[in-house]
Amino acid sequence: MVYYLGRDVDVGLLTETANYGVTFAANAATIAVGATGTAAKLTLSTDIAAVPNFEDVVGVDVGIGAMDEDISYFGMRSITKAEIKKETTVTITMKKKNDEFDSMYNIGRFGIKNASAALWEGLEEPDAYHGYRVCVALKSGSEVLTVPNACVQSHSVTVNADGVTEETIEFMSYVTPIIGTAINTGATTNF
Repeated sequence: MVYYLGRDVDVGLLTETANYGVTFAANAATIAVGATGTAAKLTLSTDIAAVPNFEDVVGVDVGIGAMDEDISYFGMRSITKAEIKKETTVTITMKKKNDEFDSMYNIGRFGIKNASAALWEGLEEPDAYHGYRVCVALKSGSEVLTVPNACVQSHSVTVNADGVTEETIEFMSYVTPIIGTAINTGATTNF
């Protein structure tokens, strides 16, 4: 697990489909062709020049782990631990300004369908365009961690009477993250 302070990294969010971007606001989603939206809204697209950075980030927690399963064999006393799948989580904590991430968690957890201007409902088998692409870049510019096909796993708001209200959104992916010097925009091939 790696924890970055908000002053050390830039965090961006993209859609996995090259066809559509989405803007979340007031428990509704507006899906548009390409990278369109207003600056006051959380607009997600695949256009790298238009990737919005999360503002007022307090911290970013990146966790990479594996899920194991115990397998016991009939007639043997030993148990085998088998790795079932790897998972990557990115938890972003920031100051709460509006309800965009509330809307994303409520109606847009799984991203946009590639073939149509609609949100995934989470009721069908995912493909290479499922979810979002989370990008964590060191401000020094030396390294960018790109997590493809990430879905929103949780969202919470911390209310403080004498301080700043913060929100935390957590993205989770079973696809291997990509580390490089630039944001990876290629289609997911190891799905």
